[in-house]
Amino acid sequence: MTKGAPSDRLSAARAGSRRDLARLLTDVEDGRLSASDLFEADRPLGRSIAITGPPGVGKSCFIDHLLRAHASEGEPIALLAVDPSSALSGGALLGDRIRLSSPDDEALSERIYVRSIATRRSSGSIPSVLGDLVQVLHGCGWPLVIIETVGAGQSEVRCAAVADRIVLMEGPARGDGVQAEKAGLLELADLVLVNKADLEGAERHAAELRESLALDGPDPADVLLMSAQTGLGLSEALTALRTLEARPGSERARARERLANAAEARLVGHEDYEDILARIANGTLAPEDAVEVIWRGE
Repeated sequence: MTKGAPSDRLSAARAGSRRDLARLLTDVEDGRLSASDLFEADRPLGRSIAITGPPGVGKSCFIDHLLRAHASEGEPIALLAVDPSSALSGGALLGDRIRLSSPDDEALSERIYVRSIATRRSSGSIPSVLGDLVQVLHGCGWPLVIIETVGAGQSEVRCAAVADRIVLMEGPARGDGVQAEKAGLLELADLVLVNKADLEGAERHAAELRESLALDGPDPADVLLMSAQTGLGLSEALTALRTLEARPGSERARARERLANAAEARLVGHEDYEDILARIANGTLAPEDAVEVIWRGE
């Protein structure tokens, strides 16, 4: 065993070294390491909750409350924030963003871990490693991992499908419910939170969402009104997340997205991916033939 080997860093991360934890996560994100390399057959236990929704709906403000609430109860909690990529560096555009107000209590800070992830070149590249990142955090002493996505598109559906539970956040009277329904997020959601409940249109929007969810069949996801800014309904929303169960019927939709992600990850991870793209672009290879090439491993 050499100094700096993954097993050494894993032991150090479990002992509380954030530097070693960060290095492990970076190795996984860059494809140099996988969760199976670290844990073999022993799958770390834990829970993961994806919080997704349109930009500007108040996800970060709500997550700030969520992290503090868990840490205040003495419970470690980690956040994986999926950010847009920088066109220049390929890294997370917002980095480890100042999304959270710094806790005054040092003990509180020690129970919170925040990591930003760049979306990089495709919607498939992040979900393909996101599950491993969650497993590494679980295995290093972070039993609850929150996944925050950047918006409400198809890539966010794939990111959210990695999690054990999915929470969709909406805002009042913005038409976001229609976009979320188009993306398939309503079908996946185990809970819907309508933030900014103190604003006009929030009650109406919540009613519209309940109607849409009722059309999907029995046992629709609950729709709760809240305001992360004023605190209205906040404690009820935080309690709901603590006891959140998977909605009956959402498992199949989630399995579908995970299967689609696995297929896309195999495509994007192919060693000749860039060459195949170039051949499709110049007309020397049809997309259908490219799929066959990748699946046969040629």
